[in-house]
Amino acid sequence: MNGNPKVVVITGASSGIGEATARRLAADGHRVFLGARRTDRLEALAGQLVEAGGIAESRRVDVTDAAEVRAFVGAARAAFGRVDVVVNNAGVMPLSPLGALRVVEWDRMLDVNVRGVLHGIAAALPLMRAQGGGHFVNVASVGAYEVSPTAAVYCATKFAVRAISEGLRQESGGDIRVSLVSPGVTESELADGIADPQARKAMQAYRSVALPAAAIADAIAFAVDQPPEVDVNEIVVRPAASAQ
Repeated sequence: MNGNPKVVVITGASSGIGEATARRLAADGHRVFLGARRTDRLEALAGQLVEAGGIAESRRVDVTDAAEVRAFVGAARAAFGRVDVVVNNAGVMPLSPLGALRVVEWDRMLDVNVRGVLHGIAAALPLMRAQGGGHFVNVASVGAYEVSPTAAVYCATKFAVRAISEGLRQESGGDIRVSLVSPGVTESELADGIADPQARKAMQAYRSVALPAAAIADAIAFAVDQPPEVDVNEIVVRPAASAQ
């Protein structure tokens, strides 16, 4: 049990890394406020965490809507009195070759993966500055460091998250901690959104070795639990057997 419990807001908390992070941080004694679009899953997860002795609440949020994200973060503050950590985790990955011209999917990735992170920062940064500190944990990908076929736009969004995180770190003045957590292949529902046949086939081979989502949750917990004077800026977590 953590001796310094924090209020942690998590987007994309209904499955995958977000769900695993909620479970890990609640078990560590943090108060978690969970957000996603699938309210049935959110409510079930929050109920399970409370039954296990944790403190958890949930609220629907679409990270592409700046007003919804502001209301979501405001609801967390109203429920728990402050917001110490925002885990910007929500993301989508509908991969395809650029030549497939899936412009709607490109726009969706930009909206969720980039604007979603910016909306989380815009909603919580003024609160954190007013209370004298806070912590953003932005979930990127190994795609923030490399580009592969069918993943150009996805990688571009993750490069953007990496740049945004570094810019925020440099501008924070030490009161706001910023951590970028970049998973390699991880068990999740991300690949379920790939409609392009070529990309789906490539991803099946790519995901033959995958980390459990709990491994990424452990990395996030490590960053969150550091003392205030320690800012863990970047963590890359890959399967040991992966060459990518």
